[in-house]
Amino acid sequence: MVYPRRQNGSPPERARAYGSLESRFDIEFTASLAQKEKQIQQNYRPIIGIHKWFARRPGTVFRNLLLAEFNGENSLQEDYWRAHQFNGVIADPFMGGGTPILEANRLGFSVVGADINPMAFWIVRQSLAPLDLDAFGQYAEAVIRDLEREIGSLYITTCKFCGGLAEVKYFLWVKTQTCPECGAENDLFPGYLLAEAERHPYHVVVCHKCGELNEFKKQPAKSHPEPCYACGEAVFVDGPARKNKMSCSVCSKVFSYPEKNPAGPPRCRMWAIEYHCSACKPKHQGRFFKTLDKEDHQRCLEAKRALEERQSELLIPSAPIPLGDETKRLHRWGYRLFREMFNERQLLGLGLLLKRISAVEEVPLRHALLTVFSDFLRYQNMLARYDTYALKCQDIFSVHGFPVGLVQCENSLLGIPKVGAGAFRHFIEKYRRAKEYCRQPFETRQKGRRKELIPVLGESIKAEQVKRPPKADAREAWINSLSAERVPLQPDSLDGVFTDPPYFDNVQYAELMDFCYVWLRLVLGKEFDAFKAPSTRTLQELTGNEVMGRGLEHFTIGLSKIFCHYAAALKPGAPFVFTFHHNDPNAYIPIVVAVLDSGLDCTAALPVPAEMGASLHIARTKSSVLDSVFVCRKVKVGVESETVQDRLRSDLLALEKAGLRVTEGDIRCLLAGHIARTAINRLRPGWESGAAPQERMGLAGVLIARLREGLDAERLIKALTEPYLGKGEFIGGKTAL
Repeated sequence: MVYPRRQNGSPPERARAYGSLESRFDIEFTASLAQKEKQIQQNYRPIIGIHKWFARRPGTVFRNLLLAEFNGENSLQEDYWRAHQFNGVIADPFMGGGTPILEANRLGFSVVGADINPMAFWIVRQSLAPLDLDAFGQYAEAVIRDLEREIGSLYITTCKFCGGLAEVKYFLWVKTQTCPECGAENDLFPGYLLAEAERHPYHVVVCHKCGELNEFKKQPAKSHPEPCYACGEAVFVDGPARKNKMSCSVCSKVFSYPEKNPAGPPRCRMWAIEYHCSACKPKHQGRFFKTLDKEDHQRCLEAKRALEERQSELLIPSAPIPLGDETKRLHRWGYRLFREMFNERQLLGLGLLLKRISAVEEVPLRHALLTVFSDFLRYQNMLARYDTYALKCQDIFSVHGFPVGLVQCENSLLGIPKVGAGAFRHFIEKYRRAKEYCRQPFETRQKGRRKELIPVLGESIKAEQVKRPPKADAREAWINSLSAERVPLQPDSLDGVFTDPPYFDNVQYAELMDFCYVWLRLVLGKEFDAFKAPSTRTLQELTGNEVMGRGLEHFTIGLSKIFCHYAAALKPGAPFVFTFHHNDPNAYIPIVVAVLDSGLDCTAALPVPAEMGASLHIARTKSSVLDSVFVCRKVKVGVESETVQDRLRSDLLALEKAGLRVTEGDIRCLLAGHIARTAINRLRPGWESGAAPQERMGLAGVLIARLREGLDAERLIKALTEPYLGKGEFIGGKTAL
């Protein structure tokens, strides 16, 4: 066994006693840190700026889990802020964005990571890769200068105040559709409001008749309209497109959108611009908005002509969009190819930019710039939307899907220095901050009403990346792009497994990440086997998916294989720790079966904040923002005197002390976690892992149902929810489902 070493490298005074995580994990302390991190995660853990991944769990949670297990009897609240250098090997079979891997590496461990999605492999690889930041900045500026010379003129406009040239921040587009009755082309405006009077002095509303932009102190409605300053027509914010129905502006015929069985992607019309005029800005209040002039339309035509002329030399994917649970919405709107999700100016700019980056000879710099390119694609497409409150572009993945809005926001490709967000310049800076954090990680501590940055001197995020099992005392990383069960692990080789597995069908990782992958593989397909396949999708992916026929049984079988494989590699008594939550009690059946099949018992189910209640995919739902952390070991768990009700109440009290107001969804998920833990330990005697999957799932499902019935789960949830209604700060509110 390899024991963790202290900061000065001396061995511990006595052997670590397994089981310390269960007794030393501080729910209140962890929750107080994690809930703050999830509100502005990029400030607390800038490492996530390497590349977008979905539903990242707070780094503070996994740092606390690792310290509680490996840091002996020292005070967790004191040692959290100090540097540590442990020996040992930590594995994550579902590494995704890499949170457990990165936190373990930062603490000095060697790591073994695996994910069947090549984008996860790439993100974690790049997070751990060294980078010369000075050279990175120089090459990035050179790339930007080259692109500005070629296509910078496509992103300028004429300032309506001074008449000089100004830089465009955003072009705004609206989908259009032909009336089947009279043939008129209709704008599918859900509303005519461009900007709210929050970060701009006035409400900006477009006239439905002439298209001019009007500014008002109050939002005009159909019942109380205001006259358009240009044509005198009534102006109001209420749009004609509602619930997939539209009344023709010419003949009043009501028709549906999108068109049934469309022949291609939807048509769009550019109708407004937000720009930045540096000459006028010192004396100007608010933002700069304008309707399009003749030159603006001409620049669009120039981009289209340039794309047609140079198409053969550009790096632009031709890959089809496979049908799936999330992508079927794209198909319904007529999107069949990934390139159809971009307009001509975007395709021209992205194709030129990718070609320029691919020509960078220095491999680490080329890989870093490619990663930036892949990440910023989510702001450079015709599914990105404009936030009328924050007055900025919302990326395509602001929810965990492909939402097809009626109004689109085309972002500036290269961007304006220190103005706006979502352009290549801004993502270069985000990547740089992420790598600076890797060099010198810090923690954020609340000091009264202020936040205090605590540099953790002596820690860093870096590793020598190897293609073999890592040495326990060498701080190596073995990162794999393949199904975790295929990673060759030796018995007694792992000091712990810490992971955040898929939550059955909560996120369709492959369908979403294909959006970036099809661009990245145009370059990386020549260098990495992981990028040779046309898609990240595979039948082995462990997510429920109706279109691909992957149900609960598929998820159970796959999860069990991986749990068994990694449990067999654990050292005696070492922990197998994973997070989980779901609204459906049946979604816990697979984890009960997987834990039992792997010969583990569950020693604890701990509550931790996992999501942000204000996230677009969570807000106004009954989902949970909390995870249950399951701690499992190859030990026999005896009968406990503390009941599920007592444990649940104890959890809620600790969370309340941490400042969380839990919701019904939170309580529902925590209860499901405790029931799953109880089911695991009750089914352990006589469990037959060789029985048919349906039989094992049936046993787990029946016991979960009986436990819920015995607890009168719905009554218990209601009784525990009532004391929290209207009380405390609202932090919770939903699950990732």
